[in-house]
Amino acid sequence: MLILKPESSIPLVSQIVDGLRRMIGDRSLQSGAKLPSIRAFAAAHGVSVFTVVEAYDRLVAQGWLVSRANAGFFVKRRPGDAPAPGEPATADLNFDARWYLKQIFESRSLPIKAGCGWLPHDWLFEDGVRRSLRQLATDGAELGGYGSPHGHMALRALIAETLAEQQIAATAENVLLTQGSSQALDLAARRLVKPGDAVLVDDPGYPNQMYMLRYLGAKLVGVPRTPQGYDTAALEALIAEHRPSVFFTQPRLQSPTGSVTPIAQLYRVLQIAEANGLTLVENDLYADMDPQQRPSLASLDQLRRVVHIGSFSKTISPNLRVGFVAAAPGLVEELTQLKMVSGLTSSDITERIAFGALTEGRWRKHLKSLRERLADAHGQVSQRLVALGFELFGEPKAGLYLWARHPDLTDAAELSRQVAGDGVMLGPGHLFLVQPRTTGWLRFNVAFSQDERLWQVLAQQIAQQASG
Repeated sequence: MLILKPESSIPLVSQIVDGLRRMIGDRSLQSGAKLPSIRAFAAAHGVSVFTVVEAYDRLVAQGWLVSRANAGFFVKRRPGDAPAPGEPATADLNFDARWYLKQIFESRSLPIKAGCGWLPHDWLFEDGVRRSLRQLATDGAELGGYGSPHGHMALRALIAETLAEQQIAATAENVLLTQGSSQALDLAARRLVKPGDAVLVDDPGYPNQMYMLRYLGAKLVGVPRTPQGYDTAALEALIAEHRPSVFFTQPRLQSPTGSVTPIAQLYRVLQIAEANGLTLVENDLYADMDPQQRPSLASLDQLRRVVHIGSFSKTISPNLRVGFVAAAPGLVEELTQLKMVSGLTSSDITERIAFGALTEGRWRKHLKSLRERLADAHGQVSQRLVALGFELFGEPKAGLYLWARHPDLTDAAELSRQVAGDGVMLGPGHLFLVQPRTTGWLRFNVAFSQDERLWQVLAQQIAQQASG
């Protein structure tokens, strides 16, 4: 029986969460048991519906409950539990990781988003978007019909000019606009990967991409990521063993490690790719956050065997969902056909908004300010992590992420579940591994890691582990 104490200094939400966790832990609530509806629970305990919603959401995020559409909330089966009626008898590790990614890693309800993958609202180019929207309204937006299959021509031409500044010789014919970098990666994967293919990916690397490739039937082969970029000896050995045809990679400001590949390694990777008939899909979506002009695989290869992917969603606004693929014209045409088959055209209106924001005169000033803010945040967060005893994988001083671990916090997944109850979203390392396993590594988004409450929670966890 769950008894709430409204007069207590402990918030009602925390009382509900702790009480239900205790009941699940002592088996008063069995695996698969259905909880009262939100309204029924609220009425029975004399609390608001909003209080119950937040408590149930926290329990889902922490892995105690599962939400089923049109059915309600149920106690989630945990290791060692007997399957509930109608539930599969075996656990699916990849499914659990996908669920965890959705429910906590991308949960916007937690107030401290130290593990998220986006910028804070006030770091984005909101003014530029608003000015572009006003201009679009003044000019008159075309609401009938569809956009061009390749995307808004003016934006494609602008992207080609930007690529030229990065020493990538391109025209609009080399550019296909997409709904963010995610669609760009999906199109490349569906064109280049067949069921059963061995595919190289960064390890640790990008979780959504790994799930996408597995869904296509690919066998993932992880290329170890080092603070200096790639382990090229391991790369050559993996190619010899698995004979892959594609390598999906992120040389610059890589997620989750923040590492940057030096030019000598880029040349070596291209040599290895040339010798083994390997196509390289280069995800360069953090290029605008980099204060340094660096070579890319595409600039060294000139789009012969490199497919180059970028995005404006990280730096203008995630809601615009505007990204692009740059590739040889023949491949661009094939990707365009796939784009049309799966979703027709991308949004001409959002592409026009992005184009207006990029050309209204303040874009470069915004990027300069953003890069400076990120550099300052890197310095502050690095110091706080080191002061608490964390080991840093590297110190990129640019981009969004730091990859770190603490000797006393050996299970980042369990740590993340625990601190979610304190309103903290962490980026547990197992989500980023090709073969998920227990690890202490955590991804910190420096733009969201300056809240003093984060450091208090981490210090408490470290102290508890030390005393235990």
